[in-house]
Amino acid sequence: MIGKNRRKRTWFATAVLAAGALSMSAMPAHAEVGVTSTEIKLGMTIPLTGAAAPGYNKLGDAMNAYFKYVNDNGGVYGRSIKLIVKDDQYVPALAIAKTNELILKDKVFALVGSLGTANHKAVANSVGLARRGIPDLFINTGFSGFADKSVYSTTFPLFPSYAMEAKIMAQYIKEAFPGKKLGLVYQNDDFGIDALKGFGQAGLKFDVTVPYTSGTQSASTAQTWVSTLAAGGAQVVVMFGVTSATGPLLAVAAAAKYPAQFILGSVGGDATTLKALGVPAAVLTGAQGASFLPSPADTTDEYVKLFQEINAKYNNNVAFDNNVLVGMNSAMMTVQALRAAGKNLTRAGLIAAIQNKGATFASAGLAPLNYSATSQVGYNGYWFGQYDSTGAMKPLSGGVVVYTTDSGTGAVVKSSYKRPAMPAKGLPTNS
Repeated sequence: MIGKNRRKRTWFATAVLAAGALSMSAMPAHAEVGVTSTEIKLGMTIPLTGAAAPGYNKLGDAMNAYFKYVNDNGGVYGRSIKLIVKDDQYVPALAIAKTNELILKDKVFALVGSLGTANHKAVANSVGLARRGIPDLFINTGFSGFADKSVYSTTFPLFPSYAMEAKIMAQYIKEAFPGKKLGLVYQNDDFGIDALKGFGQAGLKFDVTVPYTSGTQSASTAQTWVSTLAAGGAQVVVMFGVTSATGPLLAVAAAAKYPAQFILGSVGGDATTLKALGVPAAVLTGAQGASFLPSPADTTDEYVKLFQEINAKYNNNVAFDNNVLVGMNSAMMTVQALRAAGKNLTRAGLIAAIQNKGATFASAGLAPLNYSATSQVGYNGYWFGQYDSTGAMKPLSGGVVVYTTDSGTGAVVKSSYKRPAMPAKGLPTNS
């Protein structure tokens, strides 16, 4: 009797273990936050409202449009991508609160495409992204400090650093406008100060400098800017600020018949947004700008053509501009990063995938990507163009010439980079 009971207990234990094994085999091989067998959940914060919203509020919808396109074509190893977008109003405290919501309440796998230097610096430090191992992909800022892997080990900026942009811009100004009096309007925080560093490294000195505080940009403040620039005799004026600051500056300068040559930084130079802010095409015409992407008006570019088609089908055919282009391009890069991380998706694997393979990702960028085991930097170059009467930025010398540099003392050089062909139908197959 004792032997029979022992055999029953042994059989029962074996059955329980077998059932447990079957249950475990039915579960996904991973237990990563924000990832199931059918879905990958991502999050971002951008200014959907507030002073900096114009233009930048299109980034989330643009990314979602591309993700919907990918989802309709099989997703990433059979998983659909879900992007949750929250409004931070370009206010650091709100960016912290909304990012915490994404991580703690929405339980996203990774952050992607968030915007703003001050915002993201506050988020990275306060939320502890590096300490918690949370991937922070393709952020829309060029603050050079984010390249410090010892502090921001999980953060991967998309833009060339503002120091790079300023160095390249300085080289161009010295060649194109020798002997001219120079003026600079810049956002007085890490964004603009990073640019000041780059201009200084390039040995470019401004005759008139006009700093402004983020959120104060308006027609009335622009009146003061223009008065100061005119009084100082500035003949060439660099605008290193957000689009909602560029718009009033150009409009007030035109109304005052202030004849300066304006050169717009990449962040604040989107023509569609400027026109939506009330800047007439005639005012924008003749201004110059910098970009690391093709012109969104260049329908001969295969990436622009595809993204315009996706925009028409999945994004209500909103006005296609640089912000939409940036968003879709970042989404394509995100899909490649997810694929490169493999089917058993983990946060650590995603970070490693960008470090190991990020420099090879297909991209609309006309400058190379620089991600590696030792570099968190995305693009590193710019080309210059001039806005025509339609708002399109056309190359200054008949063709796109890209210049590259670093955030330090390296030289500005003409790039020989040749962009890889776009994946078939814009659907990455890398692994």
